[in-house]
Amino acid sequence: MKKLISALFIIVFSITSYSQKTSEEENVKQTIETFFDGFHSRDSLIMKSVVNEEIVMQSIGRNPEGELKLHHEDFGKFLKSIISIPATTLFREELHSYEIKIDGDMANVWTPYTLYVNEVFQHCGVNNFQLFRKNEEWQIIYLVDTRRKEGCDQRKLE
Repeated sequence: MKKLISALFIIVFSITSYSQKTSEEENVKQTIETFFDGFHSRDSLIMKSVVNEEIVMQSIGRNPEGELKLHHEDFGKFLKSIISIPATTLFREELHSYEIKIDGDMANVWTPYTLYVNEVFQHCGVNNFQLFRKNEEWQIIYLVDTRRKEGCDQRKLE
């Protein structure tokens, strides 16, 4: 009887633990999706709603001479550049998958992507988001991406 009770306890605890992890992963994913909802609608308030005030943004890519560079971007300038895109310009960053890792109040999200402007391929790469949970809400504290034109899935927007 003790073995049966122990087995049931382990099963219930495992299910509860798994559902909590899945729920947190969904919360983290929703934070990233909210960021991109704001990005695609050119809405700085939506983007700011899921970003910490001390966010760090960087990109890794090649300059016109082919030299690999790490570019630091000011988040305020980034927001201004997004909201200034004309309404007639269609742009979409297509996320292909999410790999989410969580340890307590820290999360890491890896999202391969392809960027299109007016349905024309621009570049692809990977976004890497670092988040932390502040007052039970996930906030993006760091975003670094890679940018390349080779080895990309150049699908058209659907």
